[in-house]
Amino acid sequence: MFSPGHAGASAYARVGVETGVMGASPHRLIVMLYQGARQAIAQARMHLQQGNVSDRGIAISKAIRIVESGLQQSLNLEAGGEIAERLSALYSYMARRLLEANTKQSEAMLVEVDGLLATLEEAWVGIAPEIARMAAQPAAESMR
Repeated sequence: MFSPGHAGASAYARVGVETGVMGASPHRLIVMLYQGARQAIAQARMHLQQGNVSDRGIAISKAIRIVESGLQQSLNLEAGGEIAERLSALYSYMARRLLEANTKQSEAMLVEVDGLLATLEEAWVGIAPEIARMAAQPAAESMR
């Protein structure tokens, strides 16, 4: 079904993703989760438009897993306080909307969740310089 070259390219891509994850900072891992969820939603939208019910369900399930098992599970509710609690509630809402989008075949709901994830991703990327500065401080202090 696939040419040997395609299998090699797929294996190479998997290794690239795995290597990216292995060497990523916790901050970068969250960015990768946002990107993965948004990519799965984009695939779900494409499958919805093409009428591919099974593939749409698979893509939406992947997005839900990323939101619940990746983003939501990474929250530290004790240390994060009210912000973490609100994010947890938002992630729960997103997962419900994704499930509902699948059952109602609603592209609008998929777009809604993608927009929420895009806003959070943008904010998370925006704090990267502050995270880098904070990470560099202990290293600089230990060199004194």
